[in-house]
Amino acid sequence: MNNNFITAGFIIIGDEILSGRTADQNLNFLAKNLSEIGIVLKEVRVIGDYEVEIISTIRELKNKYNYIFTSGGIGPTHDDITSISVAKAFDQPLILNDIAKKILIHHYGENNINEARMKMAYLPKNALLLDNPVSSAPGFVIENVFVMAGVPKIFQAMFKASINFLKTGEKILSRELKISLTESIIAKDLSNLQLQFPDISMGSYPFEGGTSLVFRGTNSTKLSQAFELMISYIHEINKNEKIEIL
Repeated sequence: MNNNFITAGFIIIGDEILSGRTADQNLNFLAKNLSEIGIVLKEVRVIGDYEVEIISTIRELKNKYNYIFTSGGIGPTHDDITSISVAKAFDQPLILNDIAKKILIHHYGENNINEARMKMAYLPKNALLLDNPVSSAPGFVIENVFVMAGVPKIFQAMFKASINFLKTGEKILSRELKISLTESIIAKDLSNLQLQFPDISMGSYPFEGGTSLVFRGTNSTKLSQAFELMISYIHEINKNEKIEIL
């Protein structure tokens, strides 16, 4: 696919993900929604709740991609260390954000604010808030890093807020076909086709009983041309091949 696409990385933070106690539900949502606005998700990291690891991963990936999204670790408990880790990654102090403080007081009420809840109002000095209409405690963005909750419903709400900060590209179109042929049979034709259409991403994914071929790109004409050529190649291999187009 064209190297000029806007790119993103995703850092999933949480011991509960690595232990298997919690199944991540945010990756699929993020990948699909980024594609809709012309941003290509290029890399995903899953790391634990370790400050040093969070800091080093943020510093590495923020210079590698246009945008970085994180999930998890911004709640009220002792093991929610993402905010302080991100602050350190940017060499900034963690401070009580006045706007975040007011949001939490308004949501919980003056008499129901405790130290744990107020912890969620401490953000890196230069952070800008990401609205959280679900449970009030905001996420935040600092430079090109978007720090969001791990709870899927809240993550999705914060992502919608993040769109206001994003430079978007052309929508990434996708077409898929399923065949009963194995990857090895169509590999040569698919490789040759990729050389003809370098701006179209082509992938083959085996499943029990066949192969799924996925074509992605922003140019609808080239995408259709590549797709139709692949179908013709498949029929040359086996005229009776039944192709399922999705």
